[in-house]
Amino acid sequence: MQAHTLIARVNGVPLHEAGETLDEDTLRQRACTELLKQAAGAVGVTTASAADAIEQFLDRELHVPEPSDEACRRHFQAHAAHYGRGERVRLRHILLAVTPGLDVAALRHRAEALLLELRCAEPESDAFGTAARRWSNCPSGADGGELGWVSRDDCAPEFAQGVFGQDTIGVLPMLVHSRHGFHVVEILGREAPIAPDFEDVREAVAARLRQQSWVQALRQYLQLLAAQATLEGVTLAAAETPLVQ
Repeated sequence: MQAHTLIARVNGVPLHEAGETLDEDTLRQRACTELLKQAAGAVGVTTASAADAIEQFLDRELHVPEPSDEACRRHFQAHAAHYGRGERVRLRHILLAVTPGLDVAALRHRAEALLLELRCAEPESDAFGTAARRWSNCPSGADGGELGWVSRDDCAPEFAQGVFGQDTIGVLPMLVHSRHGFHVVEILGREAPIAPDFEDVREAVAARLRQQSWVQALRQYLQLLAAQATLEGVTLAAAETPLVQ
């Protein structure tokens, strides 16, 4: 993780105080926010809260098309497991948490090494529970990483995406990434979901497609604003805009 000691600016506006160090993700997030705040102000959208002004501005500027019935049906057929009801997994995990100032690349390498070690461990050894008690930054580490039976609604969306909608039992072959850090996950049991009818979940499917379209529109708009701005000490690319990760 690279830290910044020089002051980064968007159109001359500083993104942090002199001497303040920021990681790349935080710096890009501030730059995206400043770009949107300046764009909102340029067309007279101002409120006491910068966040409210940006929200009003985006409501005005981003026009997301309504997904067609055909698009909704295609998405549902490809991702039907995501909309199943009642799916649960029994799992335990080891969280290697990302904290300010931490070298994320080094943490990832450590997590990958631990994942490989546990994938190769003898099941009878309970190496997973021992590693969780030693290394996990989650309170569940004291219980060997045990989280019990959980549903999608019990988990952060990005964590749920990594553990639901599949049939793997045992230590997952890939790290699960979340807003908290890197997770080594062991699936101890699965309860299959009840498959829904398309008509029962059509609104949920349409909402997901609307959100995907909105995210794409925001990425493109931020890319346009960045191309028109004078950026100092920060680089923005559409695929890296932290506001829409």
